[in-house]
Amino acid sequence: MLNETKLDAASERLRRAIQGDRESLETLLPSYIGYLKVLSRTQLDKRIQHRVSPSDLVQETLLEAHRDFAKFQGTTIEEFTGWLRRILVHNLAQAVGTHMLAAKRDVRREQVIENFSGAIDRSHLRLSALLFDRRRTPASEADHQESLTRMANALETLPSDYRQVIVLRHLDGLPFRLVAERMQRTPGAARMLWLRAIEQLRLTMAINS
Repeated sequence: MLNETKLDAASERLRRAIQGDRESLETLLPSYIGYLKVLSRTQLDKRIQHRVSPSDLVQETLLEAHRDFAKFQGTTIEEFTGWLRRILVHNLAQAVGTHMLAAKRDVRREQVIENFSGAIDRSHLRLSALLFDRRRTPASEADHQESLTRMANALETLPSDYRQVIVLRHLDGLPFRLVAERMQRTPGAARMLWLRAIEQLRLTMAINS
């Protein structure tokens, strides 16, 4: 677990940003790069990845969050994280509307937004499950949120096959049989890769804590 100073850091930056400290906002937003990129990877259609990348979506999301921060109505890190997810959902829907849907203003676009919103929230919950601690109480939710962003940032530093197996297994929620098919490995090899990836993720988080 993070120590008390780190536990309060993100919440303090958010509090100061709400009070008008732009420097605090500019420090807070980059800490979400890995988190938003991980979520983007789970939802960005492979048919348009040559036109728009997870990095593009994250950059646009953070730019919009910086520009529109005055519209944020919450006060907690959990609410801020949810607000960033909603911006990401709209950017994902915009990418699909631009590159895949002929009519951007029809019912299909509304359905795309609804589907993305549900899928992103499920991925968030699955990512959170990697940090699940039975001793965690509501009072430590801010700590959990900050640990979540640290873990996502660590995940982004892993070798691509390690990152992919964790995303497929945990964020997409696939059984090892389907993970193996996606990665063109045997189920046994996929499981061993997953074990090594999880260990490397834990080690990376420990080094960066």
